[in-house]
This record gives sequence, structure tokens and C-alpha cells, in this order.
Amino acid sequence: MVMKRRKKTKPEEIQKPVHASQKAKSVFHIEFLNPIQKKCWETLENNDITFLLGSAGSGKTFISTAYAVFQLLKKQTQKIMITRPTVEAGASIGFLPGSFEEKLNPYMLPIYDTLDDLVGRDGTQRTFLNKSLEVAPIGYLRGRTVKNAVFILDEAQNCTYTQIKLFLTRIGQNGKLIITGDPKQSDLPGKIALLEIVDKLKEVKGIGIVDLPDSSIVRHPLISSIVERI
Repeated sequence: MVMKRRKKTKPEEIQKPVHASQKAKSVFHIEFLNPIQKKCWETLENNDITFLLGSAGSGKTFISTAYAVFQLLKKQTQKIMITRPTVEAGASIGFLPGSFEEKLNPYMLPIYDTLDDLVGRDGTQRTFLNKSLEVAPIGYLRGRTVKNAVFILDEAQNCTYTQIKLFLTRIGQNGKLIITGDPKQSDLPGKIALLEIVDKLKEVKGIGIVDLPDSSIVRHPLISSIVERI
């Protein structure tokens, strides 16, 4: 998926983004690079909970973040919430220096990079987005309800079964949950909880699941070869 920032959009140009050429209000328009990306977007539109599974570079995080931003700009949601597991590549958040917010920031950089691409680092739209964005550590979700928000769980292959179950049961009125992950890149030992949960929920109405094949990788052509060989 690629996008181009827009300075101005006339009201009559605003359309529902189910085709590659359609526009997102006032900020960017989205062009799907392959049919699977379009399928991801349509699945997000048609389900309250969506799993996007695929290799690194397949666009999972970009698509989910772009969809959340679009919903916010359309006033279809009031908030974007984002979480990621804070244990990766054998390290944990406790080993990082600084306050809790400073410890969490490195884990959120891929999301922030995507937001930079979509709406820029400053300006009116980014200010509005920043006010409507919440980073919610997955370990602190118990007791919360996600209402009128799009909540993204990124890198879910590094979550435990309990963490994913906790995330899924937060959904409330007018809430949407998006779970992204690459089961082949888990940093946790043993069974991949993400795969186990997806298998149990695959027939549930209102839950969408999209597997992005390695052929859908768009970050760099070399990534497909790397994924296939190592």
C-alpha cells in the first residue's frame, strides 16, 4: 500500500476507500499495491475484529494504522489506541533506561513512522491525531473497555495466550480491534499463541482473518528472498 498526502480535498471528492484510487478525507489517498491489500481493507471494514497475518514487509502495520487514521478523520471513531508487546528479541522493557514512557517509545517507533508517512510530523491534522491517540501497554488493559475506538495490537506473535485473550475481550460498543502479527518471527519459545487463537476463532461471525502471502511483501524485493531462505 502506498499513499500520497493531500493539501486540500473538495467535499465531493471524498469517497469510501474500497478501491485503490479512492481518497481519505483531506490528508491522503490510498493506492493498493496488490489484491491482498485491498482484501485487508475490506475485511477491516466488514468486521469488528480483524487478524492480519503476514511476513515482515507485507504492509500489516501500515494498512491497519491507515485504516484507523481514516476512521478517525471520517469521525467514525473517536480514538485510536495502539499496543505492542514489550518483550522482543530476548529483551524486556525493564532493561531500557528512562521513565515508563521513554521505555515504551522504542517499541512504538514503527507505528509513529507510519503516522509520519500518513499525516506528516506536524500540522493541524497531526495535532488532532496526537490528541486522539493513546498508547496502551498490554499489561495494563485489565478492566478497560474499548468503546468508540480503533484498537491495534501490533506484533501479536510476541504475545502470550493470556495477553491476546485479554486484548480481545476489551471490545465494547462501536469498537474495532485489529491484531497484526508474523507467526514466523516470534521471539517467544514454545507454541505461537496467535496461531492457536486464530484457529479457534476462524469460524466466528464478525471476526475476519487475512493471511498475507510472502508474495505480497512490498517493503523491498529482497525481503521475500530472505524470508524464503532463513
